[in-house]
Amino acid sequence: MLRTILSLFVALLFSVTPATAQSSDDIVWVQLEAQPSLTQASENIRSYAQRMDDVNGFALGGGWYAVALGPYLRADAENVLRVYRAEGVIPVDAYLATAREYRSQFWPVGANQLTNPQAALSGQQPVQNAAQDMQVVIVETPVEPEVAPVVPQQPDETVREARASEAALSRDEKKTLQEWLKWAGYYNSAIDGSYGRGTRASMSNWQADNGFDVTGVMTTLQRDTLRQQFFAVLEGMNLQLVSDLDAGIEMIVPMGAVQKTASEYPFVQYEASGNIPAKVLLISQEGDQNTLFGLYDIMQTLEVVPLNGPRERKKSSFVLTGENTSIVSHTEVSLKEGQIKGFTLVWPAGDEERRTRILGEMQASFTRIGGVLDPAAGDSTAQNIDLISGLQVRKPKHSRSGFFIDRKGHVVTTAEAVQNCAKVTIEEDYDAQVAVIDEALGIAILSPTSALAPIDVATLREGAPRIQSEVAVAGYSYEGALGAPTLTFGQLSDVKGLRGEQELTRLALNVQPGDWGGPVFDAGGSVFGMLLPRDAQSAQQLPEEVNFAVNSDAIRTLLAQEGIQADMSSNGASLAPEDLTKQASDMTVLVSCW
Repeated sequence: MLRTILSLFVALLFSVTPATAQSSDDIVWVQLEAQPSLTQASENIRSYAQRMDDVNGFALGGGWYAVALGPYLRADAENVLRVYRAEGVIPVDAYLATAREYRSQFWPVGANQLTNPQAALSGQQPVQNAAQDMQVVIVETPVEPEVAPVVPQQPDETVREARASEAALSRDEKKTLQEWLKWAGYYNSAIDGSYGRGTRASMSNWQADNGFDVTGVMTTLQRDTLRQQFFAVLEGMNLQLVSDLDAGIEMIVPMGAVQKTASEYPFVQYEASGNIPAKVLLISQEGDQNTLFGLYDIMQTLEVVPLNGPRERKKSSFVLTGENTSIVSHTEVSLKEGQIKGFTLVWPAGDEERRTRILGEMQASFTRIGGVLDPAAGDSTAQNIDLISGLQVRKPKHSRSGFFIDRKGHVVTTAEAVQNCAKVTIEEDYDAQVAVIDEALGIAILSPTSALAPIDVATLREGAPRIQSEVAVAGYSYEGALGAPTLTFGQLSDVKGLRGEQELTRLALNVQPGDWGGPVFDAGGSVFGMLLPRDAQSAQQLPEEVNFAVNSDAIRTLLAQEGIQADMSSNGASLAPEDLTKQASDMTVLVSCW
């Protein structure tokens, strides 16, 4: 029997070159993408594997996982990259990577091409596309039919043996297998240890996607393979059971990411030891419910507990979860028999799968053992007002000034003070919400979320003082660093703005950003304006002593629109500087943006 053979004498765009005598830099991979989740990376790998060969998965470190093709010699890889990009089957930002960029291989399961990538090159076929130039010669030659021998795949166990090994599993072990299948995305029913139709279907789907015979009964090897996939996300974390006798706590800690650095009562601190910005705190002290509640408040002032996230405080325990764009923090503390113990895990945001797995191990292993941390633990000579027990206190984005306008605790401040804030506080202790904001005037009115009883409130002046008269601004010039407002004295330069704005007054005095939003007083202690921020975006930069305030008439009108009644006064007798300072201190507040 004759058949026609196409003999291609091709100037190939790429072909597989022998791998012998090649350096490690000559063997590369085409990296297609990187994902911060092992589950997502595995799903994408399966999708690519349905369309092309040589698909691999590698751990990059730092909670990231790469999808790559290869290995190839560099010249071949460049052609693979060019052709697949042109055909639109890989991302346009795919690039070449070397083995040094990868830490370990998790796909295909059991493969390890990083150790000996040259061996993987043997038998690799060149990638071609329809656009390749070629010379075709048709040759008639007799060919005997060939039959490829069938080599049956030998499973590690027969179905009968697999059923027997499965039957030997305990109920908890069967539940664990269901949890692994659920994690891998194949099972979505109850974790009950009962292998019904849903569990069998999930096993079959997993077997099909992982290159095993589809039987619906997982063999010992297959269960171990699934287990390796499940724990691959924890590779390099070096989870160790740590017994801290000083703190009286035993718990699994990811020692591959952190190391013990210090003990500062009531914390034992484990700081990041590598490129993962993680932190673990062991919390241990004697105390009662008041001590527990005090710790609950203190923890929320620390930088390691971001503002956003749920909080739950009970009679003898609390849980704090905080997250921002950089970190996710979880704290659990409980009071038992006069001892307060717990832990905090701080982990980088975006690595949620690994964080929750590590957190689960820590929660399950947390054990109280004898003893609590000595109150004398730590460096008692270290002094820093921004630290509590060696931990950084959270600082606001910025702080400005404001003043009480009524006995209900409403505060007038500048609109700039409360823009883009996750939280606004008065005196850093009281939460407040923005009741109204007038961008045109530059005024914001704050309402405290809990009842406040101001020592004193502002009295708004009817009409403006005389030009060139002495005035003073009360404010937190250094954004709270001094703990009390200060007075800055100057003169009233004009009762309108430079362009004739009737709601403005022009002042001649030097102020700081922390003073913005503070009350502007006349000599008798009446408030005739609120200090406005300087316009940093203006093309014209005025002298430092030229500043502006929105006048009391504009403030009173805005307050009336919101149903807020302010006290009014006419020009009164001049106050001594010390009396004006006390009056200003009683009504001026620190407004912080977090």
